[in-house]
Amino acid sequence: MKKREFIKFGGLAAGALIAGCTASPAGEDKMKRSANKRGSSVLKLSFRPYELQLKHVFTVASSSRTTTPVVLTEIEYEGVIGYGEASMPPYLGESHKSVTEFLSKVNLEQFSDPFLIEDILDYVENIMPGNYAAKAAVDIALHDLTGKLVGQPWFRLWGLNPVKTPFTSFTIGIDTPDVVTEKTKEADVYSILKVKLGRDNDREMIETVRSVTGKPVYVDVNQGWKDKEKALEMIQWLSERNVIFVEQPMPKEQKDDIAWLTERSPVPILADEALQTLPELLGMRGLYTGINVKLMKCGGMNAAYKMMTMARQMGMKILIGCMTETSCAISAAAQLSPLADWADLDGNLLISNDLYEGATIVDGKVTLPDRPGIGITVRSS
Repeated sequence: MKKREFIKFGGLAAGALIAGCTASPAGEDKMKRSANKRGSSVLKLSFRPYELQLKHVFTVASSSRTTTPVVLTEIEYEGVIGYGEASMPPYLGESHKSVTEFLSKVNLEQFSDPFLIEDILDYVENIMPGNYAAKAAVDIALHDLTGKLVGQPWFRLWGLNPVKTPFTSFTIGIDTPDVVTEKTKEADVYSILKVKLGRDNDREMIETVRSVTGKPVYVDVNQGWKDKEKALEMIQWLSERNVIFVEQPMPKEQKDDIAWLTERSPVPILADEALQTLPELLGMRGLYTGINVKLMKCGGMNAAYKMMTMARQMGMKILIGCMTETSCAISAAAQLSPLADWADLDGNLLISNDLYEGATIVDGKVTLPDRPGIGITVRSS
């Protein structure tokens, strides 16, 4: 493994692994051995940029891309390492630069007890507003660390039943009929598909999928429809073609139109881009039937757990979703999946350079490993 070099920012001991370094974090066995050596009794944060390579061009209503920037984090305490991740798709407005600049301000060495999760995350939250993917990278690593320290996975620490994980969808981006047909056939092992819409070929997209399979479909419009009457007409057409729900059909600013659409829609309407943080959730009542919770949007596992608990109390449906991520962030989100009605946890399946192994999909169902923390191990290379 290549030597890791640390860079100090602003006099803090938090370090960034040099961009372009390809070394993997220490493996689980090495972690266990080093734990016996009893390292530092304060928290130490390190991080490095990484670039995810997508297997196919990924196209949504507003953009296309072949890569996704991420930042990988580690928090070390007494020789034990917790792993985290920030994923930055374009619409979040974060980047390698913004995330590393934020993380350089995070001084975890002031904390000697990793179990003070609320205090630590409150400190991170108040460093500066926004930067939720960067905050999620700290949150996930902290949860992984504390789970390892007590020797339990987080689904068990939350008292969740791993048998109740939902089936996950597999995402098919906007493309030509030939490519959509190919992608649909490749997704044969999944019992649910998620189809991106929002351009001028929506009906063609669905008809192409339906020429291959009749399995249930989730639809994600990514704010692509602007006219409520046309949106309702399209949703009615979709409901006759085994579409389970429609996610973010219209721009989040068109609240009156969305409320009108939700009231009349024959299928649930879910908020995605319209909802980021816990305080915003109360404003979703009457606008949407349900919500899409993503760790990168809300700031991590702690916020997502609170959001999902509140949404359930409000009588709303819940989708646990993801960005394009490694198995690190996907496995973190999977710990929460027994709380959800639906799952869209396929971000790691869309990339060719995953560094980790964790939650898996067995017969289309999210399957949680019985390993501590978020349940990941580092791939050997």
